[in-house]
Amino acid sequence: MLTYYPYIAANFAETTDYITVTEKFTGKEYAKVGLATSGLLEMAISEAVTAEEQMRSLSSFSKSKILKYIADTLFDKREFFAEIIATEAGKPLKYARIEAERASQVFQIAAEEAKRIHSELLSLDWFSHGTGKEALIKLVPSGTIAAITPFNFPLNLVAHKVAPAIAAGCPVILKPSVSTPLSALELAKIIQHSGLPAGGFSVLPMTHETAKPLIEDERIKKISFTGSPQVGWKMKNECGRKKITLELGGNAAAIVTSGADLNEAVAKCVSGAFAFSGQVCIHTQRIFVQRNLFQAFLTAFIQRTKTLNFGNPLDEKTDISVMIDEENAIRVEQWINEAVRQGAVVVLGGARNGSYVEPTILTGTHAEMKVRKEEVFGPVVTIEQYENFDEAIDMVNDSEFGLQAGVFTNQIDEMNQAFNEIKAGGILINESPTFRIDHMPYGGVKHSGFGREGIKYAIHEMCEMKVLVKPC
Repeated sequence: MLTYYPYIAANFAETTDYITVTEKFTGKEYAKVGLATSGLLEMAISEAVTAEEQMRSLSSFSKSKILKYIADTLFDKREFFAEIIATEAGKPLKYARIEAERASQVFQIAAEEAKRIHSELLSLDWFSHGTGKEALIKLVPSGTIAAITPFNFPLNLVAHKVAPAIAAGCPVILKPSVSTPLSALELAKIIQHSGLPAGGFSVLPMTHETAKPLIEDERIKKISFTGSPQVGWKMKNECGRKKITLELGGNAAAIVTSGADLNEAVAKCVSGAFAFSGQVCIHTQRIFVQRNLFQAFLTAFIQRTKTLNFGNPLDEKTDISVMIDEENAIRVEQWINEAVRQGAVVVLGGARNGSYVEPTILTGTHAEMKVRKEEVFGPVVTIEQYENFDEAIDMVNDSEFGLQAGVFTNQIDEMNQAFNEIKAGGILINESPTFRIDHMPYGGVKHSGFGREGIKYAIHEMCEMKVLVKPC
């Protein structure tokens, strides 16, 4: 069995407490991972604070070179990382490969963005007392970043926090999910040889209790968190004067109009609904189809879903596999059964076997059912019909969440209305809400989050604006 240790300031540190990471599909023990103690966390924070000036002083060229090395090495080892992701997360290999490639791309984008961090020269002579003066405005690193990531993208969501932090010139301490810490610790082996200053990066698998200083310690200047709304909003209340970015997921919706390409809409919505068993922040959970297309869409959606292959995530043919653990699978099963008791109809799936939940399609749902109101984070989709586009937008907006929404239409007026009226961070035309390109701004409104990711935008949130007023 493999053994991994916490990574602190360019070194791997042995510890006294260990957890076992299992192969999620077989349940077999796969690796032993050392948990960081309070003492190791204090060492990581101290080393990061010591490294702040060195990180701040890195040239754009140096940061770009470091990031390019990480990107290239990740790309070269993408198959290795894909197999680790598939093993520790239970993610089908075809999707794990995409994640590994995207993570490489994130570091490549950061290598480019490190060379063009925003600065501005502002004339101040708009009023008489500003005559003969100008202002130089630039972004400077905020300081040490705490990055907290979930299990569902154990490499790419790590990349989305670590890469912009390096580009901004900020040391970063990463707490990966204890369910899937291996990808992050393997990434540390790459960063160890990248030329990054020693205190610039640490990876600490640890309990929530041990990690409290990441939230409470004033030496941490910024938190970047991806996870549940319950944890995220509580963290915001507890973090004091720290800056914070929260990516908290949602119950993403798609509208399918009568003028949409039926085959395209079905294909993209099936993928968005069931990729990685729906354990995706922008999982396509709610689909609203115009009444005269509803039956044809539902029939085609069922038929395409039936073609998905269940199996071992390391099997090339597998489309859908187990969930992260049986506890979450039981929760999803309970939500399905509760919806049925409240009047919903299961048109496909609905059963559970251990940590596997069948791809499940529900109809006859209403907005107060958990499968529509909450984030199901499982392989469940609700499909309902609407009469007119105004009604569809109201149905999408009838949610506490607002991360992304997809709209399948070929009408320009509907595209514009969706963009103007849907309350979400991103509107995607002729794409499922699960679509994301890694350099675009990404984040939600309402209960879905606070701030934005996407490398350039994350860099800005990891920096402070500084102004110099001088004679011109």
